[in-house]
Amino acid sequence: MVSEIDLRSYLTRVGFPENEDPAADVATLDRLIALHADAIAFENLDPFLGVPNRIDLDAIVAKLVDGRRGGYCFEQNLLFAAVLERIGFTVTRLAARVLWGGASPDDPGARTHMLLAVDVAGQRRIADVGFGGMTPTASLPLTIGAVGATPLEPFRFTAGQGATYVLDALTGDAWRPVYMFDEQAHLPVDYEPINWYLSTWPQSRFVTTLTAARPTPTHRYALAGRRFTIHRPGRPLERRELASAHELRDVLEESFGIDTRALDLDAAFARA
Repeated sequence: MVSEIDLRSYLTRVGFPENEDPAADVATLDRLIALHADAIAFENLDPFLGVPNRIDLDAIVAKLVDGRRGGYCFEQNLLFAAVLERIGFTVTRLAARVLWGGASPDDPGARTHMLLAVDVAGQRRIADVGFGGMTPTASLPLTIGAVGATPLEPFRFTAGQGATYVLDALTGDAWRPVYMFDEQAHLPVDYEPINWYLSTWPQSRFVTTLTAARPTPTHRYALAGRRFTIHRPGRPLERRELASAHELRDVLEESFGIDTRALDLDAAFARA
């Protein structure tokens, strides 16, 4: 299905040059992933402030493109899928079980993450602009054992149980599992129940923990509660605790590029 998304508005939002037309090739795919991840931060401010996320395309565009906000995986990857299809890519929407944070491939949780498979130049590649602090900033060839380079960390796919793949990231000197998935196609409506659950369930981390993440070409910004972190590969983490709602606003606007004018950051800071 080809989306009716306003492609030029999106391209302007992420900084794609106005005098260029994007092509459906690997180089453009990687360029768009890097631009999108840098321009549109991962964030959960709405669920954290008691506003459930809507994931119909009109709502996503109004928030992430026109409203200059960020969002989490369903918002990010549903938007990106629509953009890629508008350009002419063939996209399959997938769902993953998150392993990052300690879950085992032998005892995983539910399929709570969305990612994309993109068929381009005779190859299937994974594109994912919505995994927060470990979002890959380039597409990855869906080949067991192949290491995919990105401007930040390398990633690879290993074989999981049955017909599943496990995405690993090299952090420091160790490979760590990020998520596991198969190639079962999903429709946008398939994400509605889990989106509602994640953005409204009282124990969901998207409801309980203020979170933001943004990868740049050289480093990653992360916010968890009041703790702001800068991670530069190969260097010690830089961390500080935010001391006020004013500092929170400055960090969200300057480091994450989030338009905070409509957000109650006094309430957000008090809960963080």
